[in-house]
Amino acid sequence: MPLALFPSFLLFCTISAITPGPANLCSLASAMAYGRVPALRQWRGIFIGYALVSFLVSLVVWGLGLTFNRYIGALAWVSAAYILWLAWNILHSSHDEQLQHREHCNFYTGLFVQLTNAKIIVFCAAALTTYALPYAHSYLDVLKIALLLPLFGGTIANLLWLFAGAGLQRFFQKYQKPVNVVMALSLVFCAVNIIWK
Repeated sequence: MPLALFPSFLLFCTISAITPGPANLCSLASAMAYGRVPALRQWRGIFIGYALVSFLVSLVVWGLGLTFNRYIGALAWVSAAYILWLAWNILHSSHDEQLQHREHCNFYTGLFVQLTNAKIIVFCAAALTTYALPYAHSYLDVLKIALLLPLFGGTIANLLWLFAGAGLQRFFQKYQKPVNVVMALSLVFCAVNIIWK
């Protein structure tokens, strides 16, 4: 990638990272329900999942080129269904039920959220095909950009969502039902946007 494109790349990453998505909303909800420490355990899984997705997408983008678009559609439907399932569970959960399921807020749930996160997969594919592939002379050129994506593309922004959730934990406990409705509707919005696009 030419150095002149780097500011554009950073802006693209920042805007994509800060917007609500499954991982950001999951971190927010986990921190509000369980507190900072369990949510940070889950965040580690989100980070590793992001790195794995970025690496796998770099292989696909390099290996399949333009035919990659054929697979995004099917994966988008699977991801949207999973996001709707998350929304359903948030909408129908109570604080007592959430406390009983505190052990589910762990590394593996964070990893699973990212591995099924169509927003991240599409983001990585868009970033790599826009900022890496046209200027790549080898797979290593694509991989360098892919390794930057987990750092610039969301895990820091995801931490902001997590700490916001930890700060809002008392508010969440007091107004749990309306907060659950807003969170569930936000996830539905994410699912619709994945399919609609």
